[in-house]
Amino acid sequence: MGFVSLGCPKALVDSEHIITQLRAEGYDISPSYDGADLVVINTCGFIDSAIEESLDAIGEALAENGQVIVTGCLGVNAERIRAAHPGVLAITGPHDKEGVMRAVHQHLPPPHDPFISLIPPQGIKLTPRHYAYLKISEGCNHRCTFCIIPSLRGDLVSRPIHEVLQEAENLVKAGTRELLVISQDTSAYGVDLRYRTGFWNGRPVRSHLTPLAEALGEMGAWVRLHYVYPYPHVDEVVELMAQKKVLPYLDIPFQHASTRLLRAMKRPGNVERTIERIHAWRSVCPDLTLRSTFITGFPGETEEDFQMLLDFLQEAQLDRVGCFTYSPVDGAAANALPGAVPEEVKQERQARLMALQETISTARLARHVGTIRQVLVDEVTAHGALARTSSDAPEIDGVVHVSLGSDLKSGSDPRPKLAVGEFANVWIEKSDTHDLWGRVVK
Repeated sequence: MGFVSLGCPKALVDSEHIITQLRAEGYDISPSYDGADLVVINTCGFIDSAIEESLDAIGEALAENGQVIVTGCLGVNAERIRAAHPGVLAITGPHDKEGVMRAVHQHLPPPHDPFISLIPPQGIKLTPRHYAYLKISEGCNHRCTFCIIPSLRGDLVSRPIHEVLQEAENLVKAGTRELLVISQDTSAYGVDLRYRTGFWNGRPVRSHLTPLAEALGEMGAWVRLHYVYPYPHVDEVVELMAQKKVLPYLDIPFQHASTRLLRAMKRPGNVERTIERIHAWRSVCPDLTLRSTFITGFPGETEEDFQMLLDFLQEAQLDRVGCFTYSPVDGAAANALPGAVPEEVKQERQARLMALQETISTARLARHVGTIRQVLVDEVTAHGALARTSSDAPEIDGVVHVSLGSDLKSGSDPRPKLAVGEFANVWIEKSDTHDLWGRVVK
């Protein structure tokens, strides 16, 4: 069985669940098309570039193998897939493990003796052993006009809190050192459950982000929160960060800073209040790292609107920023808005925004030079390691280039051994726009 997983971490978790079920039923996972009797492709359908990547992957799998089942977000647009690739065996939508398994059973019946005992309690993971994504809910109740996630994945459905905590505990027991909490809207966890109380290890825990984060923080692993909307109770989570119960890291998709455009996007629009809260969060937790994403070229965006965004960045001094040009995704309400922005203007504004952010990020990182930071090792190299601080999420943020160094106090050279998935203390000696350089100390 071959498997290709595309898209965001939430799709990756879906892939992990499907692969876990495949292995539980005795299917082997092949690393190549040649060794596979069937290929499953978990697609992304969020923006045009992701759709094209998914269609290309389907075409490649058909050419190399010929037996292909398609699942994931692009699966809701089966007609487009069939038009491009009529040879696919079956198509299911996102978060549909059962549908995938039915298609697999139809075209490749399971072996007679599945080795269920080979499946670890934490399931099959596609990430390195030392970190894992923990998906706490599916779907979204927001109706952002540029987004089609609710039509792809439905409204918010929160997982029972005991189930989330048990999965986290299994992961930590299996060696996971960092839990990356994800969903479409992490702050909304439990809204659909009316924040009802569940039980974990014999104690009551409310289905709400704050007690969930607090319980995860007791497990001895890094806990990193992604896709956090700035609801009022995020203030409580920042308090937990100040108490070092979860990592001082917030990934908040602000999207823009023009009140007029935010209303058109159907996003929270009180920019002054947002700035006030950022300052308040940093006063409570000075080590807080803020990551966000923004859109340039949204329909109706004027140069004045864009300047508001640049002014916001100057004031907010965010640590990590991503920026995308507006893409008119099929089915998005924003496509009907007037004032389409020319592509060259979108690109030019994106470049200006990222140039400004480079200066901000460079200054923010320079503050760490001359300090000792705890890092988690991702990769061991010939001369040291690549690692991450609490400020760095895997694959989207920067890294720390670690060299083996002498003990600062004694001047001795212990030559400590670095291992993937282990923590180390690093004296930071240099920084640039994205990364840090340093040497190991005791």
